[in-house]
Amino acid sequence: MTDMPARRVDLRSGTVALPADEMHQAMSEYNLNLFEDRLEARDETRWPLAEGYRIIYLVAGEIDIAAVGKSSTHGENSAWFGTGACVVRASADGARLWRWELVPRAAEGRADYSTDPNLKASHAVSLEPEEEYLMRCDRVDFPPGGIAYTHTHAGPGTRCLLQGELRVTVQRKTIVARPGDPWFERGPDPVLASASATASTSFARTMILPRSYRGRSSIRYVKPEDANKPKLQEYTRFVEEDIEIDAG
Repeated sequence: MTDMPARRVDLRSGTVALPADEMHQAMSEYNLNLFEDRLEARDETRWPLAEGYRIIYLVAGEIDIAAVGKSSTHGENSAWFGTGACVVRASADGARLWRWELVPRAAEGRADYSTDPNLKASHAVSLEPEEEYLMRCDRVDFPPGGIAYTHTHAGPGTRCLLQGELRVTVQRKTIVARPGDPWFERGPDPVLASASATASTSFARTMILPRSYRGRSSIRYVKPEDANKPKLQEYTRFVEEDIEIDAG
């Protein structure tokens, strides 16, 4: 009998870590892209998407979205999920949108997103084809002085600050996010986030999570003493939709 290479199980996430020589074959490689689009009054635009998934969050204004034969209207602080091409039309007041797209790396080679002037952030994401995932978009609101104690998440995601100021420390590196600033969190890296002491702070985010997290928080506190401390931040969930991951 041939010995099989050992596999290490990450007890925090429940995922299996493969030996290095198997990792490349096992994982499917994606990019999670974030765009910011500003539409003038009654502007109409079409966004193609041959492969992957898209979430549109309305920072301001109102839009009509048409895709796969259906249309819907969305106002400020709401989100839409879809696949394939969509046509977006702004209302009389125009609109400001944040648009996340999860796209296979191979598809990126056929459509160069790096030249899009509206691209705010792009990050590589490795996903397991045998895992079942969902795509979530939500909003986090902190009162002045709010803290997200040192924590991890069950999956990767890109955030973008709506208002206030947020000091984010990941692996001893600190950034200060201000309105419009994006940042990426891999998931397993411990993160400490401290909101402005003088103003309300909010951000919107899109994450890729195992489906076992449907309807529940993806956060896990690193320090046991933080688990029972008061948590002042509030969450609003807009989108939570299943996605299918193809073998790479």
